[in-house]
Amino acid sequence: MATKSLKKQNNKLALANKQLEVLSSGIFENGELPTFIDKISKTNNFPLRPKKLEILQLNLGYMCNQVCEHCHVDAGPDRKEIMTIETMQQCLEVIKTTGAHTLDLTGGAPEMNPNFRWFVEEASKAGVKDFIVRSNLTIIRANKKYYDLPDFFKKHNVHVVSSMPHWTRGKTDKQRGEGVFDKSIKALQELNERGYGMPDSDLRLDLVYNPSGAFLPSDQASMEKDFKKALHEDFNIQFHNLFAITNLPIARFLDYLIASENYEDYMYNLVNAYNPAAVQNVMCRNTISVSWDGWLYDCDFNQMLELKVASKVKHISNYNEEVLNDRNIIVSQHCYGCTAGAGSSCQGSVA
Repeated sequence: MATKSLKKQNNKLALANKQLEVLSSGIFENGELPTFIDKISKTNNFPLRPKKLEILQLNLGYMCNQVCEHCHVDAGPDRKEIMTIETMQQCLEVIKTTGAHTLDLTGGAPEMNPNFRWFVEEASKAGVKDFIVRSNLTIIRANKKYYDLPDFFKKHNVHVVSSMPHWTRGKTDKQRGEGVFDKSIKALQELNERGYGMPDSDLRLDLVYNPSGAFLPSDQASMEKDFKKALHEDFNIQFHNLFAITNLPIARFLDYLIASENYEDYMYNLVNAYNPAAVQNVMCRNTISVSWDGWLYDCDFNQMLELKVASKVKHISNYNEEVLNDRNIIVSQHCYGCTAGAGSSCQGSVA
């Protein structure tokens, strides 16, 4: 078992190294792209330093009931990486002392972690006031054991942030799989029935949009209006905000870019859309990302590339916020994705 586990870890590292090599390679016909470090140096943003920690983002595992084309964590039903209760307990100890005001639970489908509900309840006892659960919506309809998730979310005043590629069936199912749209609509209606997403409700329901192809998202505010109009007219669904997130050139999306011969154009688009104002509010500056096995990263994109924090403190078991805050944030070419146009983070546009 130990040999099998070591082999899997070595394969994961090899894949991450391969992706980093592609990102930094000179495969461009019209010359090399400027490095992200050179770019932010010219606008006096290097080295990139953290601000006050506000968000502790925990990846509860890569297991998911879906296999989405754009997924930057390569999540799916066959993934076995799951945060253990021991690592969760270490996270709980940190939650009691950290200055972060928001706990952001992600995956895969975080709800598929067998200790998900226990952890939410314990974190609530520890004083967490602002919970985010990043749900793919279809998990609510995937199995009877998940049917009561809307009630569980409401009980703990969980802020639900849900993926929704489009307000039409065709575009949604193309990106996320056949039948996903109908299940997502049903889940949103159930959340609305509990009070989620209603205009005067404190039960927050936000949607996340990722482009379906090799292009940057449109203006977030105008897209939100279109989403709200279509979902309300067609299905009587309401939600609070839409977050438009740029697809970063890593994992499955990088594979797609290369296979479709769009990689070079996409990277040039990101570089040409670089916005120095967006650098000020990228999520790596106020967030610490914790992997399913407890390692610390500047963001979950760095997590997928195995780029651990540049600090003596690298694991949740020896967490020290003061030491972590005195570090330089690790950047590479994929960071152009978070600084293009209006910028992009897990909370949507940043500029």
